[in-house]
Amino acid sequence: MAEYSNDSPLRLDSPDLDDGQIHDVIIVGAGPCGLAVAARLRESNPAALFTDEEHRRFQWMKRHGRKMALKHVKGGRVSNAAPSAQPAYDMVVLDAEHDAWMGRWNRLFATYDIRHLRSHMLWHVDPGDRDSLLSKAYEQGRESELVEMKGCVGKELSKHTKKKRQGKFIGSKQDFQVSINERDRNDYFNPSQALFCDHCSGVVDRYQLGEGLIQRESLLDISYGSVNGLSVNDERLFTVRTSKGTRLSRVVVLAVGPGNAPRIPRLLSSPPQLSKLGHECLPQACHSMHIREFPDITVSKRVAAGLQTNVLVIGGGLTSAQLSDLALRKGVSKVWQLMRGPLRVKHFDVDLLWMGKFRNHEHSRFWQAESDEERLDLIKEARGGGSITPRFHKIVKQHIASGKLVLRENTTLVDATFEEDVRRLGTRGAWRIKSEPPIEDAPLMDYIYFATGIQTDFRALPYLQTMLRDYPIPGHGGFPCLNDDLMWKDGVPLFAAGRLAALRLGPAAPNLGGARLGAERISWAVEDIMSKAHEDGRYPVYESDGEDELIDYVTGKGSKFSSLSEASS
Repeated sequence: MAEYSNDSPLRLDSPDLDDGQIHDVIIVGAGPCGLAVAARLRESNPAALFTDEEHRRFQWMKRHGRKMALKHVKGGRVSNAAPSAQPAYDMVVLDAEHDAWMGRWNRLFATYDIRHLRSHMLWHVDPGDRDSLLSKAYEQGRESELVEMKGCVGKELSKHTKKKRQGKFIGSKQDFQVSINERDRNDYFNPSQALFCDHCSGVVDRYQLGEGLIQRESLLDISYGSVNGLSVNDERLFTVRTSKGTRLSRVVVLAVGPGNAPRIPRLLSSPPQLSKLGHECLPQACHSMHIREFPDITVSKRVAAGLQTNVLVIGGGLTSAQLSDLALRKGVSKVWQLMRGPLRVKHFDVDLLWMGKFRNHEHSRFWQAESDEERLDLIKEARGGGSITPRFHKIVKQHIASGKLVLRENTTLVDATFEEDVRRLGTRGAWRIKSEPPIEDAPLMDYIYFATGIQTDFRALPYLQTMLRDYPIPGHGGFPCLNDDLMWKDGVPLFAAGRLAALRLGPAAPNLGGARLGAERISWAVEDIMSKAHEDGRYPVYESDGEDELIDYVTGKGSKFSSLSEASS
């Protein structure tokens, strides 16, 4: 039971602990956001993410002084962060599904047979080198694994330059030829999944993030307050209850992606409770996030028998297009894909303005918004719903031309009724669908895949109910209104990375770019918090084995003189 007092912090009963250990940092989630945070907490000389102009303009950057490296707008020179010894934080990572980094990411990529990322070369999890992913590709001779994002660079031109290219601007010949800085072209490639996995493994090894750091445990509840019998001088701690026990920590970071569980949209003829457990209760249907084998065994049996198979895919994003393509490559006779809006084609989840040469303008507009409601509108405007890449658009058009894919835009699945038929080989029956507008002569569907994404609602997360009760905060659009450090609220060091931090990071928060940006902000705040907790010096300083200094010297990071050692006399 919690005890409240007007003169003292919230007090909690002492939990049952195996060893009474108090961790410095607990990270929940072993995906890209969790890895980015863990690596950044062990990097003392991070690469530049911000310009000097942004540093002067935004108060939340000024507050952290010289902790960040800055890129100067004029000339492109980079001012490194002030060198500092990075504390050896007592850190543990919790993940509900795997005991290794990127487990869920790798599973889904393998299941969907995705061979290249949607993001470009600058989006990765290495806090120490802006060009880490590109460098790895060239270092290992794996340039062939990069796919050029054709037309991407040209599309990020300013309106003024576009007019010049169209011949609407009368000027010198030199003015007409100048378009954009071509040195950025190398960044506009999609890395292969294999290359990105090796990149992540390299980050794990360099920052010593293996060796049992990740524990396979499901988060059940988080509470914050002074713990009877364990807190010294009423120090407030997080009590983190998991499926395997209870842990204490000074800082908790939520790197849980959308956070909420995938939900299948309710069908009119289905009971309301089935929408919550649809992947388990609906026959021959599941959400794309719950796919373990593709296609499902019921479909595979009919394909193996040479029978007609029809699969329905619901969704208008890249995942839906990938599933439609994979189903046809696996031998499905015909795929029907329904999307409630128009087909949108763009290189990234967000508009190119937020990714390319002029992204600072969009970021400034977002950070200077007067309210979180305005920021939410900017997020919706930038992301604009589901979309597919130009490369997959070409694949989809080829399938449509072959007659194997029927793509219906602005069409909603109104209802679906499962008709049992024991005589239907390989299945228990099939689905009869009803859509708006209606599809004439729609066949019975052997399986339905819902690639409808995940709706974020932090108030519905079961493990946040205690925090919402004891330390309530507002929210908009399902996102929490965190402070500028991505902290739950001032004085409560519960941080959120990824999509949950969208109202502070911007439209790209759920993507790899948002993972790095969020890790940077969180590390600044954690360093401030832990420096106060470690004033007595009872925790050691993180020390490398000397190999990191050599790497820094070769790659030009930090001061080259730091890699020199004194000659023995």
